[in-house]
Amino acid sequence: MTVEKRTLEQALRETIWARQLSPEQMARVEADTVEQFVPKGGYVCRKGEKVDAWLGVIDGLVKMNNLSPEGKSITFTGLSNGSWFGEGTVLKGEVRKYDVTALRDSRIARMPASTFNWLLDNSLPFTRFLLMQLNERLGQFIGMVEVDRLLDVDTRVARCLAEMFNAHLYPGANPLLQISQEEIGYLSGASRQRANQALQVLEKEGLLKVDYGGIQILDLDGLRRFRA
Repeated sequence: MTVEKRTLEQALRETIWARQLSPEQMARVEADTVEQFVPKGGYVCRKGEKVDAWLGVIDGLVKMNNLSPEGKSITFTGLSNGSWFGEGTVLKGEVRKYDVTALRDSRIARMPASTFNWLLDNSLPFTRFLLMQLNERLGQFIGMVEVDRLLDVDTRVARCLAEMFNAHLYPGANPLLQISQEEIGYLSGASRQRANQALQVLEKEGLLKVDYGGIQILDLDGLRRFRA
């Protein structure tokens, strides 16, 4: 059975921040926001470029990452269906300080910075959403520093999967995560083989089940507490 893909308009109307916009505000958002297709391995946006839009993932999976001068890659976070990102850079009017690349074919929504700033000036609920967004993102990154510096790979994979169920940052998450072991490796900073070993450990603990085409989450709280 073929699953019908969401249109851009449907994706916009399903966002947390759109629920309390006025009809006039929503009409402008829909008129101004455009869709971009990014193939697997392609760039959604690049470090050093001028920021002209706030970005959202309609369908797909992308990662926010950077390369060191020596060529070592560091992944900050993964972004799945329903995720919106880049608001900090838009607010500051800076050039982008990271790359965002597609881990699979992805559809990206691009809201012009002018529309984003207009909403910020004219919608109190949208402003409140952004405050929560920035607070949740800060908590996520503080947790990532702890994971990277203090925890082993099994725990990093557990936390990486648990992070994808933050209801504010990833509202489109489903208990069956359609994510490959290679993608988990990218997001947790591990090789595909080591990510596979970690998944086997977590499966033995009864926290998840590795299914064909994805990971079935059985105990989300358990993943969050794993070796805490």
